[in-house]
Formats: sequence, structure tokens, C-alpha cells
Amino acid sequence: MNTDSRMRRGALLCIAAMILLSGCASMAPRYEAPALPVAPIYAPDNAQDGASASAIGWRDYFIDPSLQNLIQRALDNNRDLRTAVLRVEEARAVHGIQRSELFPTVGIQAGEDRSRTPADLNMTGKTLFASQFQAGLGMASWELDFWGRVRSLQDAALENFLATDAARRAAALGLVAQVADSYFRLLEFDERIALAHQTIASRTESFRIFTRRVEVGSTSRFSLTQVQTLLTQAQALGAQLEQEREAQFHALTLLVGATIDPPPEQDQPGERNTLVRVRPGLPSDLLFQRPDIVAAEHRLKAANANIGAARAAFFPRIALTGSLGTASAELGDLFAAGSLAWIFSPSISLPIFDGGLRSANLSLAEIRLDMNVANYEKTVQAAFRDVADALSARHWLARQVSIAQAALETQTERARLSQLRYDNGASAYLEVLDAQRDLLDTEQRLVQMRRALLTSHVSLYAALGGGSMDFVSTPGTYF
Repeated sequence: MNTDSRMRRGALLCIAAMILLSGCASMAPRYEAPALPVAPIYAPDNAQDGASASAIGWRDYFIDPSLQNLIQRALDNNRDLRTAVLRVEEARAVHGIQRSELFPTVGIQAGEDRSRTPADLNMTGKTLFASQFQAGLGMASWELDFWGRVRSLQDAALENFLATDAARRAAALGLVAQVADSYFRLLEFDERIALAHQTIASRTESFRIFTRRVEVGSTSRFSLTQVQTLLTQAQALGAQLEQEREAQFHALTLLVGATIDPPPEQDQPGERNTLVRVRPGLPSDLLFQRPDIVAAEHRLKAANANIGAARAAFFPRIALTGSLGTASAELGDLFAAGSLAWIFSPSISLPIFDGGLRSANLSLAEIRLDMNVANYEKTVQAAFRDVADALSARHWLARQVSIAQAALETQTERARLSQLRYDNGASAYLEVLDAQRDLLDTEQRLVQMRRALLTSHVSLYAALGGGSMDFVSTPGTYF
């Protein structure tokens, strides 16, 4: 074996050994999830009946075909969600860039060097012309990751990517809840407007009858003004509801991100939009079900990995640069025997004085870890409150709907009896006026309570992270 072969073999063995040694463990501290900073249960009297929210996709939870279509279009077109998806793409690209630093950059290189040396600069006293041709494989400066610095940075980039994707799922879940709530509010306005129109028609007829009675002298003009007051109140309410409905329709259009058609009329919207009852489970379940908590934990892990990179900076950094190929003064002899050429340039560097830069970087990484711990705990506490509030709203709004239903029955009977008393001359029309005004208010309030109860169900579904893995709609998402 000649000298060149032995040296080439030795260099390759050295490189292989360094590659194997570079795969050492990270210097990041061992990750431990923070203790759950909330009570072990939401409330002692919350029933655990119903299905798990995480097991119910939004298509199974929202059974109204019109609402399903709006949600699907929102997932496809909403600009905020589209931005969230692009952030995931960005984070994935950053992770790919960071991951590439674990491997050497090897490329093919070829070139020619042509030189001219003046006569007074060489021993021959003549102008010399020289050429050199070379071709081969070259490796750019590649850090051997003995202390896990590059590996820690790659782990941090991966966790940031996963956090961004979880944040995108949280945005999708929030969008679904917003679209559903906006849709239910639109249906509420439709139902309230229908009741207002019925009242306007009834009071318009009453106004016509009383106008005729005044003309024939069978009633006073004061009674006519009372009837007219009822009519104008109903008309004012109808106009107000129409304006609010248009604003709600515009808000829903913005959420969907595209033009939409008004929802079809529903005979019994309260019944048709009954939602599946979900059970709250335990607060510990939220750690895996709520995408915003998942995102916060991934950011916490990324901060933990950055500490490993900051610690590794205190140790020497070893890098390799080299090339292997052929070289010759003549192009025709470039691949001839004996034209082998190689360069192997390992380097090691360790700053002796940096003005406290590495210490400051380590302190910064540790502070950011503490900040992410606090943010994680805050996210868990906020999620716990969201669920507790939604459970409370579901319980008490159900009670309010029952009370409002009973109140409507009472007010309907009161309006009927007051009209009979007036017709029989037993009371003034002011009693009828009050009864009908209260009846209209009670009808409107019942519709509002029913919609609020639906909203509480939607809020609970979203607070529990329900169906967050079911949002497969936009190209580029990761499920």
C-alpha cells in the first residue's frame, strides 16, 4: 500500500470516527412537565354523562347541513386561519434548515487556475505562465456536535414547529366555535324578527279596528293612541332587529371569508340545533385535548432545548473542512495515475474572553424557560376557567330557559285574560297594553335564552378541545 493510499484511508477513518462521536446526548436539562396548577375536578356537582368532546368531530357535533357548509367554507377561506397555516409552513422550513446542520455539506467542485509570474519574480528571469486543473468532492466547514449544541437547536426548532401546528389547530377550533355561535345568533335574529312581524301584523289589525271604532264613535281617541303606541313599539323593535341581523350576517360573512347565502328558514330552530351533550372529564385531560395547551408545552420544551445549546457553547467547537479529488497542470492528465489530491482541515475554537456573552446567553435561555413555564401554567388555568364557565353557563342557562318558558305561558294567559276583561268592560285598555308589551318582551327573551344555551354548549365543546384533530380542510395542514 503506497503512502497516498495509507493517508487517504487514515483520513477517512478519522472522519468516520468523528462522525460517530458527534452523535452525543444533548446538554439540555431533563424535561419535566410542571405540576397542574388547578383543582383536580371542575366542580363537585358536575355530571359526567355524555360523550367525550375529543371523540366528537365537528361534523358529528353540528348536524345542521347549512352550518356544516359554513364551517367547511370558513376552514377553507378564512384569512386568519390561512395565515396560521402559513406560519406552520414557515416553522417547518425553519426546522428543516436547522436539521440540515446535523449533516455535512458535500458538493462537486471543478476549476482551473491560470497564473502569470513576472520575470523579476522568479529564478529563471523569464515571465512564466502556469495552469492548474482540479476536480473532486468538497466538504464545507461542518461542526462535529460533540456537546449536542446543534442537536439542541434542532430539537428546539422541532418543538417550535409542533407548537405552531398546535396553535393552528387551536385557531381552527376557535374558528369553528365562532362560526357556529355567529350562525346561531343569526337564527336567533330570524326567529325574533318573525315574532316581531307577527306582533306587528296583529297590532296593525288592532289599529285598523280601533280606527274604525273611533270613526263610528264607539271608543275614545285615547284608546286609539294606546293601540298606536303598541304598534309603533313593535315596528321599532322590528327595524332594530333587522339592522342587528344584517350586522350579524356581515360578521358571519367575514368569518367564512367568502360570500354566503342567508340560512334557510327553520320551523323549529331550537329543536333542530340541539347539540350532543359532552362530559367535561378531568382537568388533566385538557393537557392532551386542548391544542393551545399542547402548543404552550411544545414552546416550553423548545425553551428547555435552548438551554442545552447555551450550555454547549462553553465547550470547544470542532469543525471539519476538506476535499478529495484530482489535480494536474494539464487538463489531459487530470485523471491520470498519481493525480490524487486532498485537503483535510480540522479546526477547534474556544473563546477565552467574550465579555460575558456566553454567560448572558445561558441566563437568557434560563429566563425564557421560566417565562414559558409561567405561560404554560397560565394557559392551563385559563383553559380550566373556560371549561368551568361553560359548565356553569350550561347548567344555569338551562334553568333560565325553563323559567322563561313558564313565564311565556303565564304572559300568554295574562294577555288573553286582559283582552277579555277589556272586551267585557271590566278594565281599561291600559291593562291590555301592559300585558301585550310584557308578552312581546317575554317571547323575545325566551329566544335569546335558547340561543345563549346553544352558545354555552358550543363554548364547552371548544373549551374541552373537542374535535381539534378533525380539521382537515386546507392544503398544507398536518393531520
